[in-house]
Amino acid sequence: MNRPEHHAQGDGRTLLVRHAHTLVTMDAGRRELRDGGLYARGGVIEQVGPTAALPETADEILDLQGRHILLPGLVNTHHHFFQIFTRAFVPDGTLFAWLRSLYPVWARLRPRHIDLSTRACAAELLLSGCTTTSDHLYLLPNGCRVDDEIAAMQEMGLRFTAVRGSMSIGTSRGGLPPDALVEDEEAVLTDCQRLIETWHDPRPYSMLRIALGPCAPFTVSEALMRETAALARTYPGVRLHTHLAENAEDMAYMSRRFGERPARWAERLGWLGPDVWHAHCVRLDDDGIARFARTGTGVAHCPCSNLRLASGAAPVRALRDAGVSVGLGVDGPASNDACNLLHEARQALLVARLREADPAGLRAREALELATRGGAAVLGRDDIGVLAPGKCADFVTIDLDRPVLAGAADPVAAVVLCQTDRVDHAFVAGRQRVQNGRLVHVDHAALAARVREAARELAG
Repeated sequence: MNRPEHHAQGDGRTLLVRHAHTLVTMDAGRRELRDGGLYARGGVIEQVGPTAALPETADEILDLQGRHILLPGLVNTHHHFFQIFTRAFVPDGTLFAWLRSLYPVWARLRPRHIDLSTRACAAELLLSGCTTTSDHLYLLPNGCRVDDEIAAMQEMGLRFTAVRGSMSIGTSRGGLPPDALVEDEEAVLTDCQRLIETWHDPRPYSMLRIALGPCAPFTVSEALMRETAALARTYPGVRLHTHLAENAEDMAYMSRRFGERPARWAERLGWLGPDVWHAHCVRLDDDGIARFARTGTGVAHCPCSNLRLASGAAPVRALRDAGVSVGLGVDGPASNDACNLLHEARQALLVARLREADPAGLRAREALELATRGGAAVLGRDDIGVLAPGKCADFVTIDLDRPVLAGAADPVAAVVLCQTDRVDHAFVAGRQRVQNGRLVHVDHAALAARVREAARELAG
């Protein structure tokens, strides 16, 4: 099996981060430490605490000079990288009309587009504080493969859950996508097995895991849903992901075709459980929430996309109160149209308060929790999302000496409540990926120019 190294760094180098204004641990006690810091070795945290209690020397030292908030790296639980070439391409319209307009453009994708979209989305995610991301690649025309984005992500350096998506029911059989974009189901399952056996690394501190993700109830057969779940469960740590209960059109399709509510349908097909997370769940009812809670099923909450497509607002307060694991997802750049997890956390707070007509609909620190340890739980990881000994050295910092945070009485809450759009430093497995607000070893302008050129090419 072609697995990456157990630790991304693996060379025993030490890292000391000291003198944070406030270190947000997100540990079980939700401790926040003034003048805090951490000490890591080989990409794994060994100590977290007040700066005075940490070692004084290390191979690499980052002194935050009492100005920065230090946070666990953010976790993105739902994305479609390939959509970056169609940002603002369909500025209006609900889900089904939006998809029908975009399928013909996406049908022109080539492997080089998968590589480029992965690099561009990874860059944007890193700048917004994301250190672990998933991506749901459900459309694979013209020889495109999940391997294309895996290779690009290994160079970009984020921790990655690659979701091998699929579509198998086209318009001629009652599905939404064109027949030319669907795959043979046996071929899908064969490729899923190949990807798992080639790339999946379920060990702690893994940089790469594989999940399986038939796209949505309106694009795949029930047989493929069942067989995909059975295949995933023959391997350790392979999770399952799909879209569920996203909007009124989605719900009407399920009622017409299956005669069932989404959670009951998913449970009948083996698609509820602690190894499953569903994107959106905007229209999940009380019975569905109870089923998710009972089975340990997770939710990827995508507030910006849900508002953009007028899908509605997910019942995050009810999900959390029931004990359902909820993380944040930026969703695809064609429906967000950004890849910024800091924006997503702020939007999650605002939309939850609007939905509940209550300022306790979601509190600022709860929004940060969704973006960190909540996302880690959704992806089935207990080694990220928290700054504590034995966890991955994945963290970000935000300098408080910037105009948008000036005058903030509570600097931790201000990270969410104010319009914070990027981090100053980001580390993954103890390696610096963002320094002083710039990507390390990535030419921002050149990358953006390549994306613009590719977008023009695909638009025809």
